Amino acid sequence: MPLNRRKFLKKSAVTGAGVALAGAAAAPAAQAAEVTGGKKSPTRYSLTVMGTTDLHGHVFNWDYFKDAEYTDKAGNAQGLARISTLVNEIRKEKGRCNTLLLDAGDTIQGTPLTYYYAKVDPITAQGGPVHPMAQAMNAIGFDAAALGNHEFNYGIETLRKFESQCHFPLLGANALDAKTLKPAFPPYFIKKFHVPGAPPVKVAVLGLTNPGIAIWDKAYVQGKLTFPGLEEQAAKWVPKLRSMGADVVVVSAHSGSSGTSSYGDQLPYIENSAALVAQQVPGIDAILVGHAHVEIPELKVTNTETGRTVVLSEPLAYAERLSVFDFELVFEKGKWQVESVAATVRNSNSVADDPQITKLLKDEHDVVVAYVNQVVGTATETLTTVEARYKDAPIIDLITKVQEDVVKAALVGTQYASLPVIAQASPFSRTSEIPAGEVTIRGLSSLYVYDNTLVAKVMTGAQIRAYLEYSANYFVRTAADATIDVEKLTNANGRPDYNYDYVSGLQYDIDIAQAEGSRIKNLTYNGAALDDAQQFVFAVNNYRANGGGAFPHVASATEVWSESTEIRTRIAEWVTAKGTLDPKEFASVDWKLTRDGTPVF
Repeated sequence: MPLNRRKFLKKSAVTGAGVALAGAAAAPAAQAAEVTGGKKSPTRYSLTVMGTTDLHGHVFNWDYFKDAEYTDKAGNAQGLARISTLVNEIRKEKGRCNTLLLDAGDTIQGTPLTYYYAKVDPITAQGGPVHPMAQAMNAIGFDAAALGNHEFNYGIETLRKFESQCHFPLLGANALDAKTLKPAFPPYFIKKFHVPGAPPVKVAVLGLTNPGIAIWDKAYVQGKLTFPGLEEQAAKWVPKLRSMGADVVVVSAHSGSSGTSSYGDQLPYIENSAALVAQQVPGIDAILVGHAHVEIPELKVTNTETGRTVVLSEPLAYAERLSVFDFELVFEKGKWQVESVAATVRNSNSVADDPQITKLLKDEHDVVVAYVNQVVGTATETLTTVEARYKDAPIIDLITKVQEDVVKAALVGTQYASLPVIAQASPFSRTSEIPAGEVTIRGLSSLYVYDNTLVAKVMTGAQIRAYLEYSANYFVRTAADATIDVEKLTNANGRPDYNYDYVSGLQYDIDIAQAEGSRIKNLTYNGAALDDAQQFVFAVNNYRANGGGAFPHVASATEVWSESTEIRTRIAEWVTAKGTLDPKEFASVDWKLTRDGTPVF
């Protein structure tokens, strides 16, 4: 469907590896020095830094998968239109010239809105549209944003085009050109704030992204970009920023605070290292945290070298929260000193959408709503993920069936065509449903919420067995005589649903009464015990193929085929070609939970 109108930019932002330097802002809110008792009281200045993260394409409080206003049990609201209202309130309260607005990454992937303008009506096309996230963030007046790992999901060309459409820099001090090892994006951004009767306050923002990009988007970045650790690059850049006269150093980091990694030992760099950066690198005042999708109003970390407190804050994802850092500075001994920093979060559900953003992006929103509501087939019965975490559900079998069919067709005529094809899939959502009757792109998209693509790897029976054992660690060990509570059966050791995999084409039991590593029982292929030496072609999503979730063997296995078309699109194509979505064509009970050999359900 064509856009109702095109929107073109009148100017573009800094691109490439340069440094962005913003002009100074007037700051009437500062307290000028006063004479008291013959002595001048020191000049003080209050600065407010606002931050969002993991917006994932959420402009409005709208669920494209349900074709309705977004709601959840906690009463949250989503979208940049709400954030805009919050930002306007704070700017009015503090004085816009005393504020800075940052983002910590993952902006251009995550909703049908962002998918549409990456793939269906791509921003990279000649005379193409301006990305909705660029339009919204420009209108709101973001000053800078860190690169997130999902910025790379559609390839570097799409990212560079998005970058050119933004009126603010995309920062990534640890996103380096693979050949020169120089920054491929601006490492930092500096802004001066004027203070009457005193030198300006110079605020530096250092942007850091996630090392996991090297794994998760290997197909796009290998040989082009490299992503060293956040601590290492912060230690390099923070002293430079201080030597350039920065009075305040804020880090915008697309990295959680837990100190953990999802990719095991595949990289020598930590995925969630924001707190380690605060602890190890002197000279940082505050860190806007991203990536982890958790809410941290305020976390204080002591720097081991200086003993100073660094304040961290992570707002909830999808524009549900806005982090607010309030800095108090004092001018003493010829320079500005940060006297205190305090962080809070503001809730998007406390305000209405900004009508300016609603008006700006109504056309794009309407186009995408129409797109996702296209009917592509008919379902003979309702399919749902409600029990998919602990029962073999036909709706997940649909994913594996599509993946098997695509890979089988791709390998025709190759040396691997004779090998059996098996596939993995995860229960991404607990609420996906494809109702009986008309099937829409929206319904199918809700089943596969990520923009993953398909990869084919060769693995042995022994490797698949180890893979299944690792996957089975998702279940909480449950004694044979214990009462079953399905709400407490899964997510052992905090493992998310998307890191639990079904594997199709095999039959097996998962004995949850057993210890981790000894749970896969009665593993068969074609009715016979699985041969450890048997070779299979494993149809797997690119996140898993590149090591996401740290599943054994798959990242190092021989890759025999891959593509850039999203699995979600392949599902829609498969259903469209069939016309009818009938579980008889794809569903089979391949696995079940047991306890000491007795089925749980």
